[in-house]
Amino acid sequence: QVQLVESGGGLVQAGGSLRLSCVASGRTFSSYAMAWFRQAPGKEREFVGGISRSGGRTYYADSVKGRFTISRDNAKNTVYLQMNSLKPEDTAVYYCAAGHDSGISSPGYEYDYWGQGTQVTVSS
Repeated sequence: QVQLVESGGGLVQAGGSLRLSCVASGRTFSSYAMAWFRQAPGKEREFVGGISRSGGRTYYADSVKGRFTISRDNAKNTVYLQMNSLKPEDTAVYYCAAGHDSGISSPGYEYDYWGQGTQVTVSS
């Protein structure tokens, strides 16, 4: 069992930056691929980006490529999402997910564990 807890969300102006963190419980964090998803009101959940177990490979949705960066620190059981040049359309609840057999671009149903989400609101 893995528990995920996100933090770092908040209100920011367009063009600003935020860094989200997701801390995982358990001793096997490095055996999980990790990803970030988001869901805006009235919209379906959307893949944001994923990172491999070692952190050596990442993959991003086109909508955030060049603006968002995923990283992980396996010693701290933590995955990060650095978000720069934020836009109002980035407003959503952001979720981290862990998948034992997932790839870095896997769809949501392939992930085993989810956090509770953290709200990101970007004002124009």
